[in-house]
Parts: sequence; C-alpha cells; structure tokens
Amino acid sequence: QVQLVESGGGLVQPGGSLRLSCAASGFTFSSYAMRWYRQAPGKERELVAYITAAGNSPTYADSVKGRFTISRDNAKNTVYLQMNSLKPEDTAVYICNAVVFYIHRWGQGTQVTVSS
Repeated sequence: QVQLVESGGGLVQPGGSLRLSCAASGFTFSSYAMRWYRQAPGKERELVAYITAAGNSPTYADSVKGRFTISRDNAKNTVYLQMNSLKPEDTAVYICNAVVFYIHRWGQGTQVTVSS
C-alpha cells in the first residue's frame, strides 16, 4: 500500500535551517508529482511547495518563496524540503502528499517548531 513517511522535523531557532524528508513506497514514485503541506495551530492546511514527477517546475507559497526549496531523488523515492531563514510563523506540522489513483495520500506529518 501507499506509504509516505516524513522525518527531519524538530526545534530550531529563528533564522535557522532544517531539511525535511519524505520517504515514499507502494507506488511508482517517479510517476507522481509531490507536495508539501503544513498545518499550524488554529489555521487551515496550507500548500507550501509542489514539484512535478520529473523534478521540474517547483512552485511555492508566497510565504515561503525564496526561503524554502523542494527537491526529489527518484532513485531514493524521496522528496525533500529544505527550509532556510526560518521564522516563528513557520511553526507547523509539515505533511507530505501525493495524489495516487486520484486519491490524496498523506504522511503522518513531522513537527517543526521555530522558537528561541
């Protein structure tokens, strides 16, 4: 079955960096676009970043553009989110997503907390 497992979250100071990973299995990873979402307390889930199956055309929410970079390694069935210049408002659960056979597949999420 489809599985998405995030890792790399944690506590980081403002201005710091963190790299999230999402390991995928149960589907042909290289055939699917991947997305990172986040959900902060009291806020709706937000699409943070998107990348095509081939790794082309990465796109970002305005709130993270210039600070975050999405990438993927199809040989490792893994998508990454490099987060730089982190701000307290980036604090959220970060969730990996793929639409496989027209169904949204979600990881369990990894907590990112930006605080002094």
